[in-house]
Amino acid sequence: MTILNDTLSEWNVELPRETFSNRSMELPDELIHGTSDVHVHSGPWLKSCPGRLDPFQIAEQARAAGMRSLVFYDHTLGISSGTALLASRQVPGIDIFGGIILTSVLGGLNPRAVKTALGYGSGARFVHFGAHCTHYMASHEGSYVNGKPVRFKDQYPKFARDELSKAIRIPLDGLIPDELKEILTLIAEQPHVHLNTGHVSVDEAIRLVELAIDFGIKKIVVAHPCRSRMTIDQQKELAQKGVMLEGAVSDWMFHRGLPRTNYYVEREWADEIAGIASTPELSGGVVPWAKQIREIGVEHFVLGTDYGIRSGPTPIEGMRTLISTLLDLEFTSEEIHTMTKWNAERLLDLD
Repeated sequence: MTILNDTLSEWNVELPRETFSNRSMELPDELIHGTSDVHVHSGPWLKSCPGRLDPFQIAEQARAAGMRSLVFYDHTLGISSGTALLASRQVPGIDIFGGIILTSVLGGLNPRAVKTALGYGSGARFVHFGAHCTHYMASHEGSYVNGKPVRFKDQYPKFARDELSKAIRIPLDGLIPDELKEILTLIAEQPHVHLNTGHVSVDEAIRLVELAIDFGIKKIVVAHPCRSRMTIDQQKELAQKGVMLEGAVSDWMFHRGLPRTNYYVEREWADEIAGIASTPELSGGVVPWAKQIREIGVEHFVLGTDYGIRSGPTPIEGMRTLISTLLDLEFTSEEIHTMTKWNAERLLDLD
């Protein structure tokens, strides 16, 4: 999607530079100007999983910092394009987008929900294939029993019967469900809308990318990528097909093990182990995460925070942390803006 040299030439910019032995306090705040956070959990929230700020406060802080745009997520009810429209009206001067996360609340792979979201509020700018209610995530979430992690599906027959049966799965072979065909067609008909693979398994994400390309979808983002289980070679292969790879501060700086009802309202289904189950390869933190970006290429990544939850930093704090950390790891200002500004502008069709 974005080649670094072409990007710099197109924007004709000369950004500040630092050296490892000559670093400043000011540069992170300078570099945050014009950036986009493509993954903000804005709320509204479950009472059992409160947010840090409301959508208007998030937008006000981002505008005050000079950011260009925000992409709001609602992983509970699924549709955030209405919240995005309200926040845009209340906080002018920053672009705010929403979309749809396909949830079991919305009926899983539900074309009617996608049609509705595309015309609701400011109109969905992304279609995301599920967060905590994909079959992969629902199969991994659980809690500790006698000090040992046990998945909900093994603890609660009702969870296995009622929730896993509704969870989103992408068929790896055989016939493609009509519902999935219709959703892919709807996305392909809207060139400003991008597909996000969501929290499906690695194999499902690769299959979903193949199907999306076959259906003519031009903008595809692989989430996280697949909670850090995707190999570097797999990511490189997808990047060569024009797919963007998502990175987030939460990939390497987030609390693990807190009992939160991320999606389910039942207290007994407050997840404690999914963070452990989903990120073994990058348990070393930001350094292996950044090494992957280096090896694959900054031109293939679009970065955000994935913040908004009460027990985490605010999204604007997350963006400052992201930029400061990349500077400390000796990414250049141009490389940082490629991942936090220019790639996002292309993804979101910003001028």
